[in-house]
Amino acid sequence: MLVVHVHVHVKPLFIDAFREATLENARNSIQERGIARFDVLQDSHDPTHFVLIEVYRTADAPARHKETAHYQAWRDSVTEMMTEPRSSVQFTNLFPPDESW
Repeated sequence: MLVVHVHVHVKPLFIDAFREATLENARNSIQERGIARFDVLQDSHDPTHFVLIEVYRTADAPARHKETAHYQAWRDSVTEMMTEPRSSVQFTNLFPPDESW
């Protein structure tokens, strides 16, 4: 399992639009065979800060995800909503065991 935390900071004017576009992307992403989880979190103290937690079943699943129409539509629609380019950190799952996902 590959777990990716994506941090996004959006312009205050675009909070609602970003949230809706991201939720639509998440609903489609979770249907992909290579994705075990796709969480969308919004910071309780800073509503312009979002974290996407993406859990991929295989090492090549992120690349396949980026080829989907829903990801590309999301990427293109939210780029101008961000205050800075999104950043990510990749993790290797330790617990629960991969079979539990």
